[in-house]
Amino acid sequence: MNKIILVGIDFSDCSVNALEHAVSLADKAHADIKMLWVNKPDNTRNLYDIASDEVLLEAEKRLQGMASKYQARLTNGKIDFITRKGKVYKELVAAAEEFDVFLIMIGTHGSSGFEEFWIGSNANRIVTATERPVITIRGGVDINRTIERIVMPIDSTLESRQKIPITALIAKYYNAEVHVLATHITTVKDVRERIMEYIKQAERYLEENQIRFVIKEIEAGNISDSVIEYATAVNANLISIMDEQEKAAANIWLGPYAQQMVNHSPIPVLVVHAKNYIAGIAM
Repeated sequence: MNKIILVGIDFSDCSVNALEHAVSLADKAHADIKMLWVNKPDNTRNLYDIASDEVLLEAEKRLQGMASKYQARLTNGKIDFITRKGKVYKELVAAAEEFDVFLIMIGTHGSSGFEEFWIGSNANRIVTATERPVITIRGGVDINRTIERIVMPIDSTLESRQKIPITALIAKYYNAEVHVLATHITTVKDVRERIMEYIKQAERYLEENQIRFVIKEIEAGNISDSVIEYATAVNANLISIMDEQEKAAANIWLGPYAQQMVNHSPIPVLVVHAKNYIAGIAM
């Protein structure tokens, strides 16, 4: 049975861009794609300028057309769609559980359509409300670019290591190089040594799974800004983070690290939910 990638669709260019990236990943991962469209009656009329009772029929027609179009590109899986009614983030999270999805992919600037579904708080609601890995993709990301380099920052939290298996798996699908980034926000020796021990664990895991990698240390005043700057400099195609990270004093007024990354990164972001425990780093 194939894995399932769930993609939020509102027919904006941004959500279609996310779907294009999902097709690329699904084909390599031998995964199926399930598109989800959520009907919010108060907002749908503006998109089609038709009566609200016709909106669902129009949406299903469009979804069917998209499924037919992208099925031709998906040689190792199938694509279909579902529709729901309610709050976008709640319905997407519920569908992810219902279908036991491998990954959620969403665009973060869906400004046309029923509402600005994926901007700011809604994208972060999805990220924090689900235990499934989420890839967020801002509008304008080149759909023709493959994943060649993944930046994976490691900090001093235990949870930081939990993203290693899924990052390695995606890297393996694309034969991508992982840049393991030791992010130092303090001069405290014990903390810095702990980070470097976690870096060694990541190195061993990647070696065992035959993933190409680079180790790099950076001094990070603001973790989000520093990671984005590094990822941009190395022309990375994906940044892999946790949804709970340590916070520097500089971050207090700007919100959590993951929220900053989702909102500001010009590079797609893989967000992995932090568990409350660690039982080793196992696939």
